[in-house]
Amino acid sequence: MTDCSVSGCIVTYNNMRTIDKTLSTLLDCTRGVDFKLYIVDNASTDGTPQFIREKFGGDPRVEIIERQSNDGFGVGHNLVIDRLTSEFHAVINPDVIVRDDVLLEMAAYMRAHPDIGLLSPRIRFPDGRDQVLGKRDPKLRYLIASRLRGKGEPNRLLREYAMLDADLSVPCDIENATGCFMLLRTDLFRQIGGFDTHYFLYFEDSDLTRTVRQTSRAVYYPDTCVYHVWGRESKKNSRLRRIQIRSMLYYFRKWRG
Repeated sequence: MTDCSVSGCIVTYNNMRTIDKTLSTLLDCTRGVDFKLYIVDNASTDGTPQFIREKFGGDPRVEIIERQSNDGFGVGHNLVIDRLTSEFHAVINPDVIVRDDVLLEMAAYMRAHPDIGLLSPRIRFPDGRDQVLGKRDPKLRYLIASRLRGKGEPNRLLREYAMLDADLSVPCDIENATGCFMLLRTDLFRQIGGFDTHYFLYFEDSDLTRTVRQTSRAVYYPDTCVYHVWGRESKKNSRLRRIQIRSMLYYFRKWRG
């Protein structure tokens, strides 16, 4: 399927801990499509852009964009919109690992289903456990249940939020896709203007999925899988927790009713 062009973008900020494995596995496994990867660094101070340039800068598929400020996840991803010439575009976190050519498989599925605008794969922890991620629109009760969740099995609200009451062994329409890895039609991504940049971090993926659903389908595709480290930093970092709350309030104001 090398006649299919796929672009991807990773926004980095102090990601030295994970970025080597993310880029190594992604570039090694993505062979079946014409692939271009943009890496936008939001003024990292830990040597992330220097490391990427030294190890991956010689790969013609890789373009590194270094910024002088950190204006957030959405701003970083939107920077590449005018550069895109691909058929499909992937939004990828800097802590994701792939173990096969998921972009080839996902692009083929979207080609076969032209009514799909956004495709979300199965997300697992590196040890193989499934991640319990929201697939329905965020609601305050879901978010509280997620915040209070311990290490046990998800409760009724989290099961509802993650659509664990549905058959997730087959492709199905979802309301909410995680921004750690998603594939969109590039024309659609450009048409909607990318991410809403009022979000610095958090909820921009829920917002984007909801915007996509106004004109096309958002679909969960369990036949492909990526592995996400997912540190849940907002539970540990008070600054990130405040950012998450601001994003949540903006999301609910924007989509009220």
